[in-house]
Amino acid sequence: QVQLVESGGGLVQPGGSLRLSCAASKSIFSIIAMGWYRQAPGKQRELVATISSGSRKYYVDSVKGRFTISTDNAKNTVYLQMNSLKPEDTAVYYCNAQYYSGPQYLSDWGQGTQVTVST
Repeated sequence: QVQLVESGGGLVQPGGSLRLSCAASKSIFSIIAMGWYRQAPGKQRELVATISSGSRKYYVDSVKGRFTISTDNAKNTVYLQMNSLKPEDTAVYYCNAQYYSGPQYLSDWGQGTQVTVST
């Protein structure tokens, strides 16, 4: 199992920026993808962005052009740069890693970091 620790959340005004970080406890050799999800109060958790082992990126339509996902493999860290933040981006943001351990498919989650966009 891989431990994932998110950081970088906080309170920001509309139009502002935040960068979330997710540090993995160890290198993941058979990674499938890493991603960011979010869950707003009273709503289901939704996918925000993913990056595959081949560096293919996916973004949900609502964040395209505003959010950027990236990785630093040397630091076992995935980032989510969030610009032009809107109140509807308010949520708890979770990091996820999907990978294989031998033949077994695994999916690990971080504990979440709160992002609040408000005046």
